[in-house]
Amino acid sequence: MIEPTRHGHTSASMPPVVLVIMGVSGSGKTTIAASLAAQLRWELVDADSFHSVANVQKMRSGLPLTDTDRLPWLRAIAAWIDETRRAGRHGIVACSALKRSYRDILLGTRHDVRLVYLKGDVALIGHRAAKRRGHYMPVVLLPSQFDTLEEPGPDENPIVVSIDANPDAIAARLLAELHIDAPAP
Repeated sequence: MIEPTRHGHTSASMPPVVLVIMGVSGSGKTTIAASLAAQLRWELVDADSFHSVANVQKMRSGLPLTDTDRLPWLRAIAAWIDETRRAGRHGIVACSALKRSYRDILLGTRHDVRLVYLKGDVALIGHRAAKRRGHYMPVVLLPSQFDTLEEPGPDENPIVVSIDANPDAIAARLLAELHIDAPAP
């Protein structure tokens, strides 16, 4: 259910204060988030920067994280979202947010935070992920990401975008769907 806000907008029609760009590793979260942040002049954070050293080491070793590993990470991202909102800023976070329970922590009842789901199949994402250099998430963990993935439901009001298009086209589509105009250069 979409609830009216105190300004008379619905949460679906109200411009977001924070965007959470979600998807499995290799789906283009960072690329799309960076493009949007540059166009909108919004603050950008990569959720990976909130991981503990132990989590990064675990992933580098080819071991998937557990929900227990992820909880402090998710809470830290949620704290950043709340601080961004409290400070009156706009922000974008690129975050896998694979499970509904994770998104409940990040979005909760924050009607000014909007979810964008970058959707693609294993073959395409695996091909893209294999070409990445310097990322600590090995391609061997991609199946575990898809096993963990709970696609967002309609009640989460996500914008679902296929990653088949190029990043510029995806960013343009998102801006149009969000009804946000990028500031003039």
